Amino acid sequence: MEQPVGPVEWVALTFPGSSLDARVVPPLKELVDPGTVRLLDAAVLHKDADGVMTESELETEGVQAFDDLDGDVLELLSDDDLIAIAASLAPGTTTLVLVWENRWAAAFADSVRRAGGVLSAYDRVPTERVDPALHRAPLAGASA
Repeated sequence: MEQPVGPVEWVALTFPGSSLDARVVPPLKELVDPGTVRLLDAAVLHKDADGVMTESELETEGVQAFDDLDGDVLELLSDDDLIAIAASLAPGTTTLVLVWENRWAAAFADSVRRAGGVLSAYDRVPTERVDPALHRAPLAGASA
């Protein structure tokens, strides 16, 4: 039996400067190694101080920590996708673009599809809104 496919999404993570920081690898590896997410594609975009964009593959970035990261290259990111992402980037930055499958949600997504359901809306709640809500003091007189 074929394994159900979880939701697939892409993220663009932008960092100051002209290189990727290896500190992002261990927490990403903690998601990939046990199968919580499966990397399906990756690209790196550099936008120099003059606004000129260049693209490279993760393995050519010279950050040894990324060498141990398991993933596939399915070429899900098109040149048009990368150009659109790069258009909004500030000069003097490096952006890691990742496409991953949320394996943790595969069974749920499969059940939704089998029931005839479709994803009709999706968005993320920004951290700037979540953090205050999570750290808000309980109202006086409220029971826990």
